[in-house]
Amino acid sequence: MAKSSFHGTKINPSKFHWSQMKFYLFLIPLAIFMALPIVYILFHAFKPIDELFAFPPRFFVEKPTMQNFSDLFSASSETGVPMARYLFNSIITTVVVMLFTVLISTMAGYALSKKKFRSKKYIFEINTVALMFVPAAVGIPRYLLIENVGLIDSFFVHIFPLLAMPIGLFLVKQFIDQIPNELLEAARLDGANDYYIFLKIIVPLVKPAIATIAILSFQLVWNNIETSTLYVNDEGLKTFAFYMSTLASQVEGNTVAGQGMAAAAALIMFLPNLIIFIFLQRQVMNTMAHSGIK
Repeated sequence: MAKSSFHGTKINPSKFHWSQMKFYLFLIPLAIFMALPIVYILFHAFKPIDELFAFPPRFFVEKPTMQNFSDLFSASSETGVPMARYLFNSIITTVVVMLFTVLISTMAGYALSKKKFRSKKYIFEINTVALMFVPAAVGIPRYLLIENVGLIDSFFVHIFPLLAMPIGLFLVKQFIDQIPNELLEAARLDGANDYYIFLKIIVPLVKPAIATIAILSFQLVWNNIETSTLYVNDEGLKTFAFYMSTLASQVEGNTVAGQGMAAAAALIMFLPNLIIFIFLQRQVMNTMAHSGIK
């Protein structure tokens, strides 16, 4: 029997072997070195004002305090909007964009990979070309489009422009390409329709790709400042990332007093990214191994 081109989704070894020790001797010191910025962000958020501006800078906190977080949650912007409102906006937009980005990317990837229709090749090539454009290159056309459809100063401006993720569609399509057509044909012979095949066969097999899209879309939305800066005038519709960018100077122009809150906000912004990556990082590695990105 000929071997299938789809070899599963696991690439990491399941057991430790002493032959791997030579790799650990190199990787463990490297991992500790790369983890230092994470440790610094963690301790930096709990430093009192005198330690924040100590010279030479101190890596570890000596007198940890929760005052930075207390000031952050009790502070309001100059317009009187509480910090919780910014955080609420970020959470809602991030969750909605993640869900719809995953849904759109997987459904479109399935159609482009396994369905036959006219201009399928050109549509995927257009998506690939879109990967080359940085946001700054399409800033003016994007603004004109958003203005013409009436999304300026709207909550939906945080959602609709970010639903199109070319890299997500590319990853899913390349991943689904490796699923044997014979598997889908067998399901159709058993009476399965496209919806059943998509939900029961495609989705379980592309879970690594879905996890990767979830991480990418989360980082895109959670750290997004551009939308609140360019398209939103109502302070109550702006996000926590934008609020964080103004913390250092918002306390009556006192940048010293704002540094403590900025340190606490930086930790709040960073932790969700770290947590979601820790839980899904293996899926990300599997996706890159099976999507043609090597």
